[in-house]
Amino acid sequence: MPSASETARRMLKALLTTGTVDGVADRQKRSMATPSWPWLRQTKSLNPSFTASYWRALTGHGPASQADQAVLYDDVAQADLAVYGRNIENYVGNLRVPVGAIGPLRINGLFAQGDHYVPLATTEAALVASYGRGARLISAAGGCAAAILAEGVHRAPGFAFADLADAGRFVLWVMNAEDRLRAAAEATTRHGKLVDIAPHIEGDHVYLVCTYTTGDAAGQNMVTIATQALCEAIAAECPVKPLYWFLETNLSGDKKASALSFTAVRGRKAVAEIILPADLVESTLHTTTRRMHDYWRMSALGGVMSGSIGIQGHYANGLAALYLATGQDVACVAESAVGVTRFELREDDALYASVTLPNIIVGTVGGGTGLPTQSAGLSILGLKGEGKARALAEVCAALCLAGELSIIGALAAGHFARAHASLARRAPDAAGDAPA
Repeated sequence: MPSASETARRMLKALLTTGTVDGVADRQKRSMATPSWPWLRQTKSLNPSFTASYWRALTGHGPASQADQAVLYDDVAQADLAVYGRNIENYVGNLRVPVGAIGPLRINGLFAQGDHYVPLATTEAALVASYGRGARLISAAGGCAAAILAEGVHRAPGFAFADLADAGRFVLWVMNAEDRLRAAAEATTRHGKLVDIAPHIEGDHVYLVCTYTTGDAAGQNMVTIATQALCEAIAAECPVKPLYWFLETNLSGDKKASALSFTAVRGRKAVAEIILPADLVESTLHTTTRRMHDYWRMSALGGVMSGSIGIQGHYANGLAALYLATGQDVACVAESAVGVTRFELREDDALYASVTLPNIIVGTVGGGTGLPTQSAGLSILGLKGEGKARALAEVCAALCLAGELSIIGALAAGHFARAHASLARRAPDAAGDAPA
């Protein structure tokens, strides 16, 4: 791996091929000589006239063309404008991402039971094929076991005090007032329940990690609004007044991988496991269970040396594709794609494989789940509406297990680059043979 100084030297050399040091510096100076492009004014509601004004700015002042407008803001996008009122601001059209489907993926879970076809939205060739191969292997072995182990979505407000003594008095008051604070938080939601308030003192600062269950919603907005009410109740009632406070202080693990969430839970903690006979692995993945175990052991050490949180191959690929296809907050892949993949050899060279993901943030109601194409994605899974979120989290774990088995099988067999070359670089072909 090149040193930081070597990387910097290469970058500087590339920059100076087109000019001098002073010239490069001049390009970074503030520029007020020319007027700014028209501001895209934010609106509280979606309206065709506002969208038309945005496109006048984009095509009249920016580099976008009328052809770009026709692609993004076609008849379907115009007809759907009213549908997106709760999901987008400054609406200029729809972005279409291809959706593939794999399966059946057989899951023997506490909540997800039986065969599932799984929609995956991606622009990465070979991804759907790889997860499909893993699903075929799992289903051929009778399915994987899956379970939800824990639930909890967090918000972490912070409070600053004059000294440690006041911080301690504040924590004592909060602990004694927990029932009143819970009532204030839960008054904002029909489905959210405040299950814990955990204080963390750092000097004269106090962080309160507020943990909620959120029903069948992913719940980030729900817990934000509830925690605002909780903080306002503290501000109004607590005799120990903070100097200042903030609703979120970066301790909740929202939109990032964190050691705290890795060892606990954020959203739902899901696990999936399977034992695969050696002959089934050889016939499906064209490698041996011993070689797959060799690869897992080496890659686990590679993950440790790289400083990764958890040990896994590519959870993000499958989760991002599934989240996009089913209306989840795709940015939550930042914390969801953290966990542990483990392989062990068992009797007769059978392969035990498991994945444990502590931060699956998904819902089957609310957010983007009710939008037309995303709702259709949940319908493909058979998991649309209330009472289905835990099953969806187990599907996430099973999908990641399929992906780990397939990618490790490809690497163990020496087929990884070949698969990408044949699928990612093939010429577009609308014809081809249809499956039987």
